[in-house]
Amino acid sequence: MANIIQLPVETRLDLDADEVLENNKGRLAGFIYAGYDKEGKEVFGATFAKKKDILWLIEQFRQVLLEQN
Repeated sequence: MANIIQLPVETRLDLDADEVLENNKGRLAGFIYAGYDKEGKEVFGATFAKKKDILWLIEQFRQVLLEQN
């Protein structure tokens, strides 16, 4: 078995989705996910029940992304 060390650095390479989920297990109070499944179909979901909470969080992260260099 390989000894993989996750470094706390920003990367421009795609990350393995399963590894990212595993590395965040037990850390998050809730989350939103959006992406593509292995057949290329769009998938989206959230752990939050209220759509207004999901939209608010998406807009918050949208602002963060726009402010980054």
